[in-house]
Amino acid sequence: MSAHREDFALGADALTPDGAVNGSWKPLGELARVCAAVSRHTPSPDPLHAPARDLLDYAWRQTGEGELFALLQRFEPFATYPLEVYAAFASAGLRHAGYEAAAAAVARTRGWRLAEQDPTRRLGVLAAERCVGVHRPEDVPRLVRGTWLGGLPEPWSFERFSGYALTHVVFHLTDWGRDPDGVPADLGSYLADWLPAWLDTCLDAGMWDLSCELLAVAASLPEPLGQTAACDAWERIASARHATGALPEERPPLEGPCSEPEFAHCYHSTLMAAFAAALTIGRLRATDGTTGAYEDDLEGALR
Repeated sequence: MSAHREDFALGADALTPDGAVNGSWKPLGELARVCAAVSRHTPSPDPLHAPARDLLDYAWRQTGEGELFALLQRFEPFATYPLEVYAAFASAGLRHAGYEAAAAAVARTRGWRLAEQDPTRRLGVLAAERCVGVHRPEDVPRLVRGTWLGGLPEPWSFERFSGYALTHVVFHLTDWGRDPDGVPADLGSYLADWLPAWLDTCLDAGMWDLSCELLAVAASLPEPLGQTAACDAWERIASARHATGALPEERPPLEGPCSEPEFAHCYHSTLMAAFAAALTIGRLRATDGTTGAYEDDLEGALR
């Protein structure tokens, strides 16, 4: 990621009304979110800590240290993506007081509060609002029960779209892995039962991006994956990486040596691998300060 950080740079169209948000602000926000998590879960002496913090600082400079969020607020006052991206930086202590004041004012309007959003997206917007001091009286438990995961669906109905939806529900409920107790007990039990099977299915299908998101979910739950499942999953992810460390979103059609995947087809999955690994190692270190055979084996697979 450090070698390709220029690919995350905001282009000249980042502030235009028809700019490609998914190709500019979204990757930059994802870079910030993951680097904040990696720097938070790795101590300063860890060789991953400094590069993660450097990338986070680079991403913040791309926003003009928050000034571009203030401009976006004036151009698109009712767009939620600027606040959602900003929240990733705010989680690491990078803040812009002027933008926060303007965003909070808009977030208190009826127009903002009545915007129609699916429950999973609404959970994310609510979490972003809390970063700027807005705490609306929303029925979060009701929202959660309106999501695919919250309804405790038949486990065989799991597929790609529901998989990505459930991972983000968990990310929002746990503040991106900070609070494992944020997942309701029945959802935690449901995930403990079925996450290993879903993860194995995604790994078999070569869906590396979704597999890494599921591994991040596993590291965000009160109870970790079993030793065999966890080590097997990480070894398969490691074997799917290119020599540069890049991880493609999905298994290439043809097996065997190939060139490094294009940035657009590997940046998110590579970030998710780093995110899931940081959460996993962080949970191991937070248990009791010691490591047993399970922790040693898993950390070896992660490294």
